[in-house]
Amino acid sequence: MRILAIETSCDETAVALLAFTEKSDATHYRILAEKLYSQSDLHSAYGGVYPSLAKREHQKILPILTKELLAEQSLLQKDPSVQITNTIEHVCVRGPAMLAAIKHHFSETRPTTIDALAVTHGPGLAPALWVGVNFVRVLSLLWDIPIIAVNHMEGHIVSALITDTALITPRYPILALLVSGGHTELVLAQQPGSYQKIGQTLDDAAGEAFDKIARLLGLPYPGGPAVARLAKWAREQHLTAPVTLPRPMLRDNTLDFSYAGLKTAVRVFCEKHPNLTDSEKAALAMECEDAIVETLLKKTQRALEQHHPHSIIVGGGVSANNHLREAFRALVAQYPNTTLHLAHRAHATDNAVMIALTAYSNRTTVDSETLAADANLSFPCGAHE
Repeated sequence: MRILAIETSCDETAVALLAFTEKSDATHYRILAEKLYSQSDLHSAYGGVYPSLAKREHQKILPILTKELLAEQSLLQKDPSVQITNTIEHVCVRGPAMLAAIKHHFSETRPTTIDALAVTHGPGLAPALWVGVNFVRVLSLLWDIPIIAVNHMEGHIVSALITDTALITPRYPILALLVSGGHTELVLAQQPGSYQKIGQTLDDAAGEAFDKIARLLGLPYPGGPAVARLAKWAREQHLTAPVTLPRPMLRDNTLDFSYAGLKTAVRVFCEKHPNLTDSEKAALAMECEDAIVETLLKKTQRALEQHHPHSIIVGGGVSANNHLREAFRALVAQYPNTTLHLAHRAHATDNAVMIALTAYSNRTTVDSETLAADANLSFPCGAHE
């Protein structure tokens, strides 16, 4: 089975083509092709993702990336019967530029050996999500290929189970910490495809906090890697933090998170100390990273003690943070009956490979006419939203 997957939930335009085979030991796959276009440089001036700009870039780039990927795999063949119909034009009524690109790249052509189309339909930024959803709806209508709709957050769970050639089958129950620019949540799964959200951020996500703190420190977007680089240097230099920042919500009995207060504490400190030296900024970045990681770690440990999972998954863009990864390895080492699965850095951030893998795991198709983006799509859910 071959799946062509599309991901446009935020500021990454991603396309991937994967081939799957079932073997006795696991689901095996090959990444036949993968393309990703990051918009981070375009959004850096805003200190975060600007939704209308993200939408425009997705509309411009997505047809080009898809055409390039299929052409490089020699999968496109001439077929005069493939025509842009009124129904297709209606799907793209709010994206005339994308419709023009689809007409240019895909009229009178048909791909060979693609069995399904997969697309992120939520959660994420609504304008960005709709580009991917409508693009896949058009391809489905053009080529009569079924669609599998994927929950982006389930994709991040699956991303932590990727090896070079196969998907790991985790031991259930699993506890997943999903931590990114838009989400920070703890999800429990007692069996495959059945998820229950047991903790979430009440305001800012951890990745969002990194971005906002970076902006306060005069660091570039995306903020997470910039703060991490400074924090690493501060530890190597054995610097002392100029302030002790709050670790929000560690004294309550919930599994929820909050990072707005931490961001405010950093802002107040920077306003009182406007002329921080480079060393002081680095030490403050270290304290910020420590505060964010400590809350993630202790809330996850509380969930671990309450629910006794056999597997812990850490996924999402923030899971690429070295300090976080080291902290979680040390934590799970204390629990010999629990296995830690960390997303590989190459597929920790938004990507289409995880969308294809999740689609194959679910394999429930949806109607192209009724498929819609859902910016607030969330757990709990079954395997097939």
